[in-house]
Amino acid sequence: MAVPSSADLRKKINCPAMSSEGSEKILEKKEKYGTMYSDNFNSKSSQSFESCAEDDEDELTELLGKVHSGIQQRRLFTVEQCTQIEKKIDKVVFLANKGFYKRHTVDRAPLRNKYFFGEGYTYGSQMARRGPGMERLYQKGEVDEIPKWIGRMVIKPLVDAKLIPENFVNSAVINDYQPGGCIVSHIDPPHIFERPIVSVSFFSDSALCFGCKFSFKPIRVSKPVLELPVSRGCVTLISGYAADQITHCIRPQDVVARRAVIILRKVRDDAPRVESYLPREPVEYVSRKRHLQGKSDDSDDDLPSRIVLSARSTKSSPVSRVCSKVVCLSNNSDRQRGRTNRRRDSCSDSDDELGREAHLDHSYRPVQT
Repeated sequence: MAVPSSADLRKKINCPAMSSEGSEKILEKKEKYGTMYSDNFNSKSSQSFESCAEDDEDELTELLGKVHSGIQQRRLFTVEQCTQIEKKIDKVVFLANKGFYKRHTVDRAPLRNKYFFGEGYTYGSQMARRGPGMERLYQKGEVDEIPKWIGRMVIKPLVDAKLIPENFVNSAVINDYQPGGCIVSHIDPPHIFERPIVSVSFFSDSALCFGCKFSFKPIRVSKPVLELPVSRGCVTLISGYAADQITHCIRPQDVVARRAVIILRKVRDDAPRVESYLPREPVEYVSRKRHLQGKSDDSDDDLPSRIVLSARSTKSSPVSRVCSKVVCLSNNSDRQRGRTNRRRDSCSDSDDELGREAHLDHSYRPVQT
């Protein structure tokens, strides 16, 4: 009986050898895709896929080309700009931890927190009914407005660089990852968001992977069709096939240090919303506008817009926090009637400290008359 050759054995396990010509062909196409990004961005995209048959080589290469066709990438933000934006992100985290934001603004998960601004939506376990197309926007006003610093420091440079049109963005999400954090493979709901999906990376370098499959307990991730490096200060836009026909994710092994990404999107006008059966809770805020001496770009960037500190007199007034979402100013009549002391007694020491930090952080200066 003749001993089967190695080629015959490979046929039996349905994994024929790749010819040297085929290997060279794949390498040539990989090199082509690895140098297609603009602004001298050092793209070291690595395509890792298992080709079990020579007949699949062209199909996989075609798939890779489709994914690349929907990706645009540019290094737009300098180190100094990144540092300033990262300080703003830290303030968002601080305010969230102190309870300044609305309930649906903040979404916490192990090693990853999300902060929704402008628009928020249900996904994953939050959905009443699971499955693609079942995501729903929250009702208007359920999340906080987009902070002004995002518009000035992040969105405006993108518009100036002609990467997105003016007034395109009405939804901003900050994803804050700790080392080992991840987000599973998904497609941004096309019935909720228009394309492109824009993301800007901060704090550290990472990678955006396409075509992975996750398994859990313990968590494992399959090899991606495309592993796209995303460096600090890099802008990535995905549309077409890359946004609609293949999933993308952040793998745990690609987050080796803290990383944050600001995701900018446009919500569709006809996007469905969660049905509201209960009357909306009244918003508590101080409606008087602040009078500031001069103009400061950073004066009201960080606090949610409904939290307004005001002062009518020329003397600075002490700050006391009376609610988890409201900062009010005590006045002379309160002190005379002894109300201020009772109000402060109802707050914890940490609440008083937050009021003082918020007051100092924004440097409130009444106009001198």
